[in-house]
Amino acid sequence: MDNHQYVVEKISAQESWRMFHIMAEFVEGFDTLARYHPAVSIFGSTRAKPGDEVYQKAERIGKLLAENGFSVITGGGPGAMEAANKGAASVGGRSIGLNIELPLEQKPNPYANIILKYRYFFVRKVMFVKYAVAYVILPGGFGTMDELFESVTLIQTHKIKPFPVILVGSNYWKGLLEWLKEVVLKEGKISPPDLDILQLIDDPEEIAKTIKKTVIL
Repeated sequence: MDNHQYVVEKISAQESWRMFHIMAEFVEGFDTLARYHPAVSIFGSTRAKPGDEVYQKAERIGKLLAENGFSVITGGGPGAMEAANKGAASVGGRSIGLNIELPLEQKPNPYANIILKYRYFFVRKVMFVKYAVAYVILPGGFGTMDELFESVTLIQTHKIKPFPVILVGSNYWKGLLEWLKEVVLKEGKISPPDLDILQLIDDPEEIAKTIKKTVIL
């Protein structure tokens, strides 16, 4: 066997094992999260600190959702995710963290009482949407916006059933919403009903009410 063939076969074997790892992550996620329906996925910045308005709202939202019978799913890390898990756990709710392996290690926050660990972002993203009956999007960065636009795209293209996608933080999101309306919509890149997928609600109590009246428990 020449060196080239050896390298090709070694890469092939590595790819096969990677596929098994991906399958294992899907199976574990499906088996675990199916027990915790209905759930709401909550996203927001890892940089929110206790005492910040974003942190406090995330904690309040997590608590209210748990009190109303919903499991709370987050990315399992710090910031807004920690706050939402903390709120759910404070009332004995199902507080789920889907933690991701990163080069700069993201440690699971201590408030998730159900923890799953993922190597692959795309597997984790499937879990966020498959078992969610609503998305709550607090102020955040690229990762938060990635989850936001993926959910909108899946609803827009009818790949999933429509569910509430709620933006929290009028001041934070108003520029994005104005750009979508004044530029993206006017240039015909989206249709008017596409904007209706998004709801902007700042009050945690109103968020819980909106999700509860939309979803049959």
